[in-house]
Amino acid sequence: MSAVVLEQVEVRYGSEQALAPYSGRVESGEWIGLVGPNGAGKSSMLKAIAGLVRSRGSVAVGDMVLEAADPRGRARQVAYVAQEPLIPDDMTVFDYVLLGRTPYIGYFGFESAHDRRVVGGVIDRLRLEAFAGRLLGSLSGGERQRVVLARALAQEAPVLLLDEPTSALDIGHQQQALELIAELREQQAITVISALHDLTLAGTYADRLVMLDQGVVVASGSATEVLTAERLGEVFHVCVTVDIDPHDGGVIVVPRRGFPA
Repeated sequence: MSAVVLEQVEVRYGSEQALAPYSGRVESGEWIGLVGPNGAGKSSMLKAIAGLVRSRGSVAVGDMVLEAADPRGRARQVAYVAQEPLIPDDMTVFDYVLLGRTPYIGYFGFESAHDRRVVGGVIDRLRLEAFAGRLLGSLSGGERQRVVLARALAQEAPVLLLDEPTSALDIGHQQQALELIAELREQQAITVISALHDLTLAGTYADRLVMLDQGVVVASGSATEVLTAERLGEVFHVCVTVDIDPHDGGVIVVPRRGFPA
């Protein structure tokens, strides 16, 4: 099982508290959406789970306490997609996705036939076969986004962390990327924790939302519970109308002119 349990996880950058001590649980196969304004602590929480920043407290995936694992062991449990991943223009798609197998390859070893089969399978599932031999620099933004996701999936980790995975995409590619994540989650029972800027998309795709403000979790629950006009006004300092889609019950956040009183 790949449930994620956080116990009093805290992140500080010098004297600044980026994430106040937080405890929570994400069930195996669940999709949690982290929402909140810029600087709220969403990225810090994801990086703490991934082990990319110093943090206090404890993070466990299933029976494994991640602080007790070496970097390779942690990477076998958690795959992380950065908001602005480093994408070398002169590397082929296949070789870039193959980097996802690094946790399974010895320091002085080479990829095995199994590693290459895993990468080939991921490329097929994400419909990237036609791009496998192309250089990353020749791809569009949406194609690059799929390649970055492919590299993360090649890790075969039960937990997928996504930091604003659609921020650089137009609305069509945003929906394609999130539909792909939803499809893969159902097929492979992956646990997903994602920071999402678009509140309507967050409420549409995530099972549950966690809202942060100034490093503190201020709300957690379903989209209808978290995304209220009053709370959004308090946290984001905006005027919005919150509607419920009559077709699927999804929450729709619509900006309005003016500022909250």
